[in-house]
Amino acid sequence: MDATQVLVVAKEPVPGRVKTRLCPPLSPAEAASVAAAALADTLDAVARCGAGRRILVLDGRPGPWLPPGFEVIPQVRGPLGVRLAAAWSHAGGPGVQIGMDTPQLTPSLLDEALGLLTGDGAVLGPAADGGWWALGLGRWRPGVFDGVPMSTARTGDRQARRLRSLGLAVTSLPVLRDVDTAADAVAVAASAPDTRTAAVVRSLLTVAR
Repeated sequence: MDATQVLVVAKEPVPGRVKTRLCPPLSPAEAASVAAAALADTLDAVARCGAGRRILVLDGRPGPWLPPGFEVIPQVRGPLGVRLAAAWSHAGGPGVQIGMDTPQLTPSLLDEALGLLTGDGAVLGPAADGGWWALGLGRWRPGVFDGVPMSTARTGDRQARRLRSLGLAVTSLPVLRDVDTAADAVAVAASAPDTRTAAVVRSLLTVAR
C-alpha cells in the first residue's frame, strides 16, 4: 500500500460557522451550502488520488458529504497553528495537508504533490490571497508552524521561510484561489464548472459561462 497520506482540515458546514465572508450577499444557510459542496468536492478529489491513507481532521460531526475510506479525527482546541500541528503529529508523514477552500483541486494535482515528497523537503501550494492551500512534508517536524501568522496576506511567504529555516528545500505547487468571498466563489465556479461547488454557486450567484 502507498505510504503517503492526505490530511483534510475542515469544519462541519453549519450555517453561521463557515464561509461567513460570503455573507452578504449570501445568507448563512446559502454560505453553508457552498461550504458543503466545496468540502464534498475536496473529499472526492482526495478519495480518487493515490494516497494510501486519507484523514479528515474535523471540527464538528461527519455528514453525508463524507465518502467512505476516510479516518476521521477531531480537531484540538486552540489557534490554527496548534490545530495543524496536532493533526500532523497524529499523521506523521509523508503527507500533504489541505483545507476545504479549493474545490477546484484535482486528484492528479494531489498525486503530483505526493510524488514530490522527500525526507528533507517540503511542498507548498501558494494561494492567490497570499496564504497557502497545501503543505506537504516527507515527515513531521515539530515547529513547522511556529511564528507563522495564519490567515494573512503574508502567511504563504512566512510559511515558506519557516520551512527553509528548518533546513527543508521547498518546492512550489501551482497557485490556487481560495473560496472566501463571493468574487472568489464566482471565479472558482467558472474555472471548475463541473464541480458540485460550481452548481451551487451558479444557483446563488451570477457566473460567466
